[in-house]
Amino acid sequence: MAKKKAAGGSLGQRMKEGRLKLGMSLEELAHESGYTLDVLKDVEEARIVPPVSLILQLNRILKLDMEEAEGASKKSTTGHKKRVASYAYQSLTKPGVDKHLRAYHVTIEAKTKHKGVEYHHDGEEFVYVLNGGLVIQVGENVSTLAKGDCIHFNSALHHKLNNPTSETAQLLVVIYVP
Repeated sequence: MAKKKAAGGSLGQRMKEGRLKLGMSLEELAHESGYTLDVLKDVEEARIVPPVSLILQLNRILKLDMEEAEGASKKSTTGHKKRVASYAYQSLTKPGVDKHLRAYHVTIEAKTKHKGVEYHHDGEEFVYVLNGGLVIQVGENVSTLAKGDCIHFNSALHHKLNNPTSETAQLLVVIYVP
């Protein structure tokens, strides 16, 4: 990303105004966008010019009219993908053409590291820790969750789960697929 000082009406100013209008903190925007808090601060304070992917994310999240995003193309992502390599899971809902929510009971054994590629799919994902603990990486952001904690994120961002604890993690995972 290139360093740049912007003039009035900058992307950073519009980003801050849009974020505040929605009552969203920079930390919440970091989790929703998949970009680090430091990168978002630098954009908001006009210290860097963000990549097109961040501009598109900001446009989607903050519903801003960003001319910087004109002409940018979105890379299409695949639909919902089931996790089979590192986890045991049980579907709690029945799939259907007109059904957009999918719920799963996911079990991740103790001391299990994510194997294979990171996941991503259109839509949103909500993860609630029923038992045990979890480390989840969404984009560049890493969150540590314990029993009773949850996270909601844009599932088109690359994400992966690990259970570094000595207890089996049990999760309720709800996925919205447009």
